Amino acid sequence: MEWIGAGSLLAWLWLLLGQGFFWRTDVRLPERRDPERWPSVAVVVPARDEAAVLPESLPSLLGQKYPGRAEVFLVDDGSTDGTGALARELAAARGGLPLTVSSPGEPEPGWTGKLWALRHGIALARERTAPEYLLLTDADIAHAPDSLRELVAAARSAGLDLVSQMARLRVVTFWERLIVPAFVYFFGQLYPFRWVNRPGARTAAAAGGCVLLRREAAERAGIPEAIRHAVIDDVTLARAVKRSRPDGGIARRFGSGRRATGGRIWLGLADRVDSVRPYPRPAELWRMVSRSAYAQLRHQPLLLLGTVLGLALVYLAPPVVLVAGLAAGRTTVAVLGGAAWAVMCGTYLPMLRYYGQRPWWAPLLPFTALLYLLMTVDSAVQHYRGRGAAWKGRTYPAP
Repeated sequence: MEWIGAGSLLAWLWLLLGQGFFWRTDVRLPERRDPERWPSVAVVVPARDEAAVLPESLPSLLGQKYPGRAEVFLVDDGSTDGTGALARELAAARGGLPLTVSSPGEPEPGWTGKLWALRHGIALARERTAPEYLLLTDADIAHAPDSLRELVAAARSAGLDLVSQMARLRVVTFWERLIVPAFVYFFGQLYPFRWVNRPGARTAAAAGGCVLLRREAAERAGIPEAIRHAVIDDVTLARAVKRSRPDGGIARRFGSGRRATGGRIWLGLADRVDSVRPYPRPAELWRMVSRSAYAQLRHQPLLLLGTVLGLALVYLAPPVVLVAGLAAGRTTVAVLGGAAWAVMCGTYLPMLRYYGQRPWWAPLLPFTALLYLLMTVDSAVQHYRGRGAAWKGRTYPAP
């Protein structure tokens, strides 16, 4: 138990100091200034059976206070709940930015998730307006009135090809409070925002609910065709943009460890972008995580085993070691377990504050991690049962 406790504590000290300060929540939109000329923007919204959330989200897009030309393209991807008709009604009643509602028809083989709808929306936007930027946003995302303006100003000021914000997810029910802040915390641990935003770093990620993408960068990276198979489309999109070079080549690692300059991307937490989708029951949250968890591990059994063992050592061991040490009267064991648990809780507190939650949720992180471990294992089980990934009622064959 002493070795386990020591290993867990060392792991947490390394995560605290050596993993890009992933636990900090101060990565927000970079400093920005208004451009001399505001570029044109096409807002592309893939929507499938989203009538329940559109009344909260779509008016926020139509009501954007953007000084340049902007138009909204909502792609009704085979909805059965009247999503397209409701979108037209909302636009007629609220006014604001021009809205085009279209349907892409049945997806061709090889296209997963919302990427088929994005392909249709991007193609329509290019044909209609030839925009300089594309705002790719989900149908459940509500934007503050100045959201688009701030995103474009940040992209122009810093010369960024992609600007993405992690929308603030809804946290109302018990299960949302338990699981949602941890979801963003774990995402940041896998893809530290500071590493993502470093031009020479290999780490690349984006948050699919809010991605501002320069059209030229999208064309250079072959978006969306180049990522049509991706289950985790936002991370794959960011990787494709960051690897692409202005000359059309791919940035590769040099012998010195430096990397050829590719597209510039940025990812951070949002102040003006919120998800309005509710997750009232644990089943919805379970599906959200398990849908792509094993794909994140590239469907590799050894990576799955390493992830399970890693989660057990880093998140589950500290409370177990602490209790075992106290029960056996072994002070050293108890101190090691308690110290590791304390560091864990300390790294989680900034995310809890960001979501406006009480600090007492922090000691429950080991239990939450256990749930994520089970979700990951379930994702692998579904994969080997041949069910593949699922999105909005569509199931895609396991690769």
